[in-house]
Amino acid sequence: MYIQRDITQRLVENRSTVQILIGPRQCGKSTLLFRMPGTSFKEVTFDDFQLRSLANSDPTLFLQQFSPPVLFDEIQYVPQLFPEIKRYVDTLKRLRLDNTQSIPVLFRMTGSNQLLMDQNIRESLAGRASYFYLNTLTVHEIRGAYPEMPIANILFKGGWPELYIDPALSPIQFLNDYIRSYIEKDIILSAGVQKQDAFNRVIGLLAARTGMLLDYTNIARDSGIQGVTVKEWLSLLQRTSLVYCLKPYATNLNKRLTKTPKLYFLDTGLAVRLQGWQEQTPLLTSPQAGALFETLVLSEIVKFMQNYGKDWSLYLWRTKEGEEIDFVIMTASGDVIALDAKMSVQAVVPVSLPKTFKTIFPNVKYITLVTFGGQRMQLSQECIALPIADLHDFLYQLN
Repeated sequence: MYIQRDITQRLVENRSTVQILIGPRQCGKSTLLFRMPGTSFKEVTFDDFQLRSLANSDPTLFLQQFSPPVLFDEIQYVPQLFPEIKRYVDTLKRLRLDNTQSIPVLFRMTGSNQLLMDQNIRESLAGRASYFYLNTLTVHEIRGAYPEMPIANILFKGGWPELYIDPALSPIQFLNDYIRSYIEKDIILSAGVQKQDAFNRVIGLLAARTGMLLDYTNIARDSGIQGVTVKEWLSLLQRTSLVYCLKPYATNLNKRLTKTPKLYFLDTGLAVRLQGWQEQTPLLTSPQAGALFETLVLSEIVKFMQNYGKDWSLYLWRTKEGEEIDFVIMTASGDVIALDAKMSVQAVVPVSLPKTFKTIFPNVKYITLVTFGGQRMQLSQECIALPIADLHDFLYQLN
């Protein structure tokens, strides 16, 4: 069963000659592009060594054999092909000046290794391509295909399409293989990381701290790696869309606000696997459950922004005295939205907006508690409960 992706309409409406979809391996990039409505695209994957070799050694001949419209999968492996695509597109643009005909989408490409993409693509296709970012499935996308899918399953398995399309697949085995094949090979080798065991220790420590304030000194001490190296590796994981550092909102007008960011994995299934959990039940009653649910909420917000191309700012708000709001969204129109993640099997207790927050944002009248389940309801004058299954629709109605 194909799971419809929220980004689809943006791709349909975009008329760039070259569309490039970037995201982690196995998140559904090539499947999405292959199933796009309209013109049929030939599919070429550069995981095939022979095709990769031909594209790099004789790009002109290669493009003659695989002329557009064409879908190139894992385009980062063929840097020699980009100048040829650039020449092809520029020739069409010059012809358009004479006949005024519009140029359709001719090249669709996917890339899973952001490091190689940065090195090989951006300069060659500057001004000629539109870039889109896709991560693993959102709660909204999963529930759209499987309306009865428990949130606990999504928290445990994450958003990997294969785990929902084929329920017989073991999440543990799938993610173990993913860590070995993608993280340990693609990322570590392409980045030139020499200390693979140390890198694995660091990523495990980071996973244990998802949803928590980032403390480089603490991670460096526990891993035996220098803090500067930890920062470099964390930057690497950010560039590959596996983790997200949520910056704190800060203003010079209020010195009480903290400057420490929070760390989140963008897929809870990967974080759960790196933490070593084998079953759902003990996980859901563990001290890590709250931070993992907060991670799921963050991931839903970030993926929404990517899928719909929202130019919003997202912050953590926290004072040095410990007053905190998990997520503050500032929309392009200037609206400010306050959200807190609350995983509770009992009734959710209403909370109030901190006084310091009200002073900085006097127009914000209420805080929204994103909950594990239940129904949307008004809990108090300035507090609303919203199940995470409804978070997409809540964000969609914002300006």
